Amino acid sequence: MKKYGTELEWAAIITLFTLAWMFLEKTMGWHDEGIEQHATYTLLALPITVGLYFFALRAKRETDFGGTMTWKEGFRSGMVLTLILALLSPLAQVITHRLITPDFFSNMIDYSVAGNKMPRNVAEMVFSLGAYILQAVIGVLIFGAILSAILATVLQTRESAK
Repeated sequence: MKKYGTELEWAAIITLFTLAWMFLEKTMGWHDEGIEQHATYTLLALPITVGLYFFALRAKRETDFGGTMTWKEGFRSGMVLTLILALLSPLAQVITHRLITPDFFSNMIDYSVAGNKMPRNVAEMVFSLGAYILQAVIGVLIFGAILSAILATVLQTRESAK
């Protein structure tokens, strides 16, 4: 497990950031009276998450690889981080929707139906804990794979790129 200590540490940091962001969104009213702004403001967390991934892979390069890292090592480390995050994401969703913002789904359903965005039966399927857990796991895997490939390219060192 020590081999993946950096990835575990940063997965915990990213998951805690995600929960803190959900708390911020709830506090700002983006899960209830300002729910129409939710989709837009949620995107503000994206650059922070990218930055955290960057710092995670840089920490891996500096502490575990002695300052040099090949693309393959960076990508592998990013994918380990991604897999840990995918495993943690259902727990983060449960904490978010059971503790931080338990009315989120009913608010989104009501907003979507009232705004004629979708029928109630569709909204109830889309805005449910099961659907959000599935979306989170798939989203983390796709986003993490792409980000790992990009950041491995950025963070590889010249000595190891040959």
